[in-house]
Amino acid sequence: MHMTPVAGLPDPSLPVYEGVALSDVRLIQSPEHAAEALAALIAADVIGFDTESKPTFNKGELSDGPHLIQLATDATVYLFPVGRFSYHEVLKAILESSQVLKVGFGLSDDVKRLKNKLGIGSAHVLDLSRALRQDSHNDVGAKTAVARFFGKRLRKSKKTSTSNWASPQLTERQILYAADDAQVALRVYRVWRNDA
Repeated sequence: MHMTPVAGLPDPSLPVYEGVALSDVRLIQSPEHAAEALAALIAADVIGFDTESKPTFNKGELSDGPHLIQLATDATVYLFPVGRFSYHEVLKAILESSQVLKVGFGLSDDVKRLKNKLGIGSAHVLDLSRALRQDSHNDVGAKTAVARFFGKRLRKSKKTSTSNWASPQLTERQILYAADDAQVALRVYRVWRNDA
């Protein structure tokens, strides 16, 4: 059975986008991990950037996120759980650096939440949702960008996206979902700039 594409969404018959391998993801849980991440991220010209927050389900309830900050180089994705292992000085050095370009999709909330919760500003940030707009006023999401630049379909699980990102023990599915969000932005950016 052939499915008809829905306007604005990628064709469901496209091959699935293969995301980041678990072996290329580092969950930051020690000062040594944080130092390794800082060295790699600060040396990059561009990094992928995203955050995850525990969802709110009650009307009027405000999110106390972010609960996870994802930063990706071309080779590795670094996941910083916010809380017990926050490493504010490392995150501040990277996110406030004017030397390293941070790219991601729909970053306005991420940037606001980082400032409000952690007091960390964000410098030299490019929101691909706006940068990739063509002739319309509509923002471009990660799914649309992956279809456009790679001819693939990015799977985004609603169940995973609305899971508990504040959990002290993230599942493998959460880790891969979060890592893909940051790295896909970097991969899209590289192809877009090479085509420009």
